[in-house]
Amino acid sequence: MALLWIIISSIVLSAPGFANAGDRIVEGTVAFASVGRAHYAFDVFLLDFRPWELENASLGPHLEFRATDGVSVNYNGALVDDSQRRVIFEALDFRGEQQGDGSQGILIYVSERDGAAEVRFNLFYQGQRDRGERSLGNIESGSQESHGNRRDALEIHGDRGNSQNFIDLGKLWSSSEVEPTALYDRPSVADGRVIFVSTRKPREQSRQSWAAVYSMDIVTKKITRLTPEGVTDYSPSVSPSGKFVMVASDDGRGWGGEIEELDTDLYSFQAWDGSGRKLVVKNGGWPSWSDDSTVFFHRRAEDGWWSVYKATFSKSFTAIREERITPPGVHAFTPAASRTGKWIAVATRRAGSLYRHVEVFDLGSRKFHKLSELVAPEAHHYNPFVSPESDKIGYHRCRGKGVTPRLEHIKSPVPGISLVRVDGDFPVFSPDGESIAFIPDLDEGGIYVTRLNGSGMTKVFDKPAFGLSWDKQRKGVLYTSYGPGFVPEDTIVHIVSILNADELIAGGGGAVKWKILTKSGTKNNAFPSPSPDGKWIVFRSGRSGHKNLYIMDAIHGEEASLRRLTEGAWTDTMASWSHDGEWIAFSSDRHNPGGGSFQLYFVRPDGSQLHRVLNSSTGGRVNHPFFSPDSRSLVFTTDYAGVSADPIAVPAQFQPYGEIFMARIDGSELVRLTHNAYEDGTPSWGPVKLDSSALTGEGKKARCGFRDTRWLKPVIAQARHG
Repeated sequence: MALLWIIISSIVLSAPGFANAGDRIVEGTVAFASVGRAHYAFDVFLLDFRPWELENASLGPHLEFRATDGVSVNYNGALVDDSQRRVIFEALDFRGEQQGDGSQGILIYVSERDGAAEVRFNLFYQGQRDRGERSLGNIESGSQESHGNRRDALEIHGDRGNSQNFIDLGKLWSSSEVEPTALYDRPSVADGRVIFVSTRKPREQSRQSWAAVYSMDIVTKKITRLTPEGVTDYSPSVSPSGKFVMVASDDGRGWGGEIEELDTDLYSFQAWDGSGRKLVVKNGGWPSWSDDSTVFFHRRAEDGWWSVYKATFSKSFTAIREERITPPGVHAFTPAASRTGKWIAVATRRAGSLYRHVEVFDLGSRKFHKLSELVAPEAHHYNPFVSPESDKIGYHRCRGKGVTPRLEHIKSPVPGISLVRVDGDFPVFSPDGESIAFIPDLDEGGIYVTRLNGSGMTKVFDKPAFGLSWDKQRKGVLYTSYGPGFVPEDTIVHIVSILNADELIAGGGGAVKWKILTKSGTKNNAFPSPSPDGKWIVFRSGRSGHKNLYIMDAIHGEEASLRRLTEGAWTDTMASWSHDGEWIAFSSDRHNPGGGSFQLYFVRPDGSQLHRVLNSSTGGRVNHPFFSPDSRSLVFTTDYAGVSADPIAVPAQFQPYGEIFMARIDGSELVRLTHNAYEDGTPSWGPVKLDSSALTGEGKKARCGFRDTRWLKPVIAQARHG
């Protein structure tokens, strides 16, 4: 039995500073995929709201206007109280002629236009219906979920007068100010400060979220951490007085791997410095203040339905009374409270509906009233918010127009590394680093190749496939797994070589030439990775009844040569052969077979020196390793940073904890590369550093082709633990 070397038994996360490590320079481009994110096309929309209109259903598209500009994704907005107008104008050095005009409002929101989730401000004109600018365009609805002859998306046409409806005031930090690459989310403004969530500071323990709440003085830019060290806080809400912040917190218990309902309680503390922290509600999330003694929040009830609850309390946060507000029979969540105390806005998923909508719940009559369904019935609407005057309701949804770029630049914390998100799965660089092969749609199948700058796109394989790699010696040769993914060991999946990708890319025409390399009846074979000399392929096979690693002849397949590299009643998978030929990295659950936890191992190509490099701790995952061009570093996807936002607040994510990390091959100098609420995965590392300004922006027409949260079943009648 091979000797097991445990290099690391616990992980200490280091801050960025990895680019010039010792005597080497880490450089190149890392490409990865994010579940659904490329198709979100979110913008923030505002709806002029008059409660009496709910009874006669007179709301419609003419009352909605878009408050962000359609660049990248824009979401999680909040409207700023008029009392904060002057300090924001001064801080952003805005000297517009109408900065004191009461007809304007300020929106604070999150935008990913510069490759990371950052906080921005917009100045918009209020009272759209009174100004005669009813809408930014005529709205045509289509389906985000269905297919066939119906359109796949919401489309907005016309955008007349759009530039007159709002002014982009810029982001919270100027370009001259250096802030850590991180997620900045859920912003709001109170008493001259911006309250927000950020992942800007690493945690010392693995599998713990970096999310914490901070306060930034808008004028001085001084940032104060409000969350205690060793604690995770999500979803901050500022009280109407601006004195208090309430959060959903793990209170230091840590993340337990949950991806549906987070194990959080509600805590309140002083907005100024985080002092006076007190437990208010056990088991709750997404708080929203109505007044300084009333908070609404969501939780999944014992009957299985997500519902909104109300907590009332004294000034000292004692004599707390909880009450369930929304009834069973409909999922209601992410509440936004009106300061009138008469109604709340909530997101809902109803039985028989494919869409998440925003509705108003009347606290007096205890009735729901449709809102977003009257405006855009076949689109998902997320995370409602209410203006301080309770005369506007906002949310974000897919704008349904523009282009979804096939490659998107992402801000990197490492100077020598470029990051790029691919609209598809399993991106992999050609040996010269100038092309990327990927699978645009796993359901539809087909492998395509695009240039490093995102221009051009050529189909080189037209069958269902997953897991790609390029031959390092034979030009234009690709390897892939031909068959369905995520299937048992006895399902037929073959390793194939695609032999003429270069000819197809050059426009030579003709049919795809490909060869099956695994024998008939060998069951599930996947994730091929060739040796640097082009003679061998390591791959995962379930032919023994367990998924282990094998090495076969790269040209003629296993008919010519096959040997087993690993053996055991566990899963060894996702192998990557180093460019210098010395190591094969792979993910395995051999430390706890079938337990769902995957750790990172190395083995020599001859089967010797098997050892663990990265420990995912109890129940964790380290997957899809890929070597740097110099074979001295690794990039991979992992749950080391837990989840960065409440999963119910984003579209469907199978594994929202997936983030891209890099490390030395001995497991040291771990660096987090991505910060978001999405599932990032299947990274690869190319030798050429991408100049982000060279990206062409080419892609396909935006069609809002994403699904809402999959575990929010529209029909659920069983008990929570039934």
